[in-house]
Amino acid sequence: MTSGALLQGVAVVLALEGLAYAVAPGAMRRALAAVAAAPDGTLRRAGLVAATLGVAIAWALQRG
Repeated sequence: MTSGALLQGVAVVLALEGLAYAVAPGAMRRALAAVAAAPDGTLRRAGLVAATLGVAIAWALQRG
């Protein structure tokens, strides 16, 4: 993966997150409150799943 592709991925994430805050700020505030209240173990597992899925998708896109 090139640094350009990595930056494009970061740009897409920023655009989608920014759009979510612009369209539904109340829902994003509630989601952040739920994340803040979640136990560490739950956040750790969710983070590992998200990271694994992200790497798998990036790998699949690179190969295809």
